[in-house]
Amino acid sequence: MNILDQIKKYEPYNEQEKYDKLGILNYLEKYENIFTRDNKIAHMTASAWVINKDKDKVVMIYHNIYNSWSWMGGHADGEEDLFAVAIKEVQEESGLNEVIPISKKIFSLEILTVDGHIKKGKYVSSHLHLNVTYLFEADEKEILTIKEDENSGVEWFGLDESIEKSTELWFKERIYTKLNKKLKEL
Repeated sequence: MNILDQIKKYEPYNEQEKYDKLGILNYLEKYENIFTRDNKIAHMTASAWVINKDKDKVVMIYHNIYNSWSWMGGHADGEEDLFAVAIKEVQEESGLNEVIPISKKIFSLEILTVDGHIKKGKYVSSHLHLNVTYLFEADEKEILTIKEDENSGVEWFGLDESIEKSTELWFKERIYTKLNKKLKEL
């Protein structure tokens, strides 16, 4: 099933997801270049909430651009299989090789604002990430590695600690809290 159909079938968890789902579908139906960064206003991304077997810890990276502990994820860059994008990003950003999907279904949807910033010496204008999040499991004993061009830390945190460690208020209140709440309801 393609990502458009997956998003159409996704049942929003809360009001934020309800409205963000409508926004993402609107962009997907109107723009052909939504899976590439050629669309400078909004483009598709995939994120991963990676938990341990006991479902009481999550892997987070210290993101260099945002100066905050955050989930892992990245741009689709032309790939429409966002599940595969999420796995690739986890492996690249954390060094985890064994990433086990809890489900191949979408775990969360969000439209994320990205402030203008410098990346690889070039200015990137403020834009939107039309994000699909997936839930994965990994072994806490597997060695974590830093991807120096993107992050400067990779660690396991308790669920409450994962929220406390982030310095991005909106993510703390609206995203990470939601992901942990959904996780506890599984």
